[in-house]
Amino acid sequence: MKALNQYSIPFTGLKIGKHQFNFEVDGSFFDEFEYSIVKKGLLKVDLVLERQETLMVLDFHITGGVQLSCDRCLSDFPSQIDTKDRLIAKFTESEDLADSEVVILTKNEIEINVSSFIYEMINLAVPYLSVCEDPGNTSSCDQDMLVKIAELSHETEEKSDDSDPRWDILKNIRKN
Repeated sequence: MKALNQYSIPFTGLKIGKHQFNFEVDGSFFDEFEYSIVKKGLLKVDLVLERQETLMVLDFHITGGVQLSCDRCLSDFPSQIDTKDRLIAKFTESEDLADSEVVILTKNEIEINVSSFIYEMINLAVPYLSVCEDPGNTSSCDQDMLVKIAELSHETEEKSDDSDPRWDILKNIRKN
């Protein structure tokens, strides 16, 4: 967790107005999140924090590259990320206003750690289907792996044909 301390912003001494913060995100950042989709990357986070009387508006702009694992052939490939997002932090005594879109800050808090928000924004910017190239183009995928997957898939189909005969009637239902 020490690696994430650099993403803490002390807001108690900030004057009302806009303030600029810059962060670097690398592999050590992603190591702190056990089940991260992204394991490696080098990204730049530009954060504009606008302090107001009762709230703070945090505008994030994250750019850079990450290493993803191809969903088709399992090889690693680089992917570029360029995303913008906004977070609102409200100063209040009551935590009844808790909302997924608004972060509640009490009078006892003196800083806000934005690491979890940066992590979420990066993971949401990753494509839902991660493939080396376009979905219809398999030329950049690991061809040896694709051949092996096809072989294993064919073997599995052959084994399923030699299955228990009691299931044959269910197979006929699917064909109707």
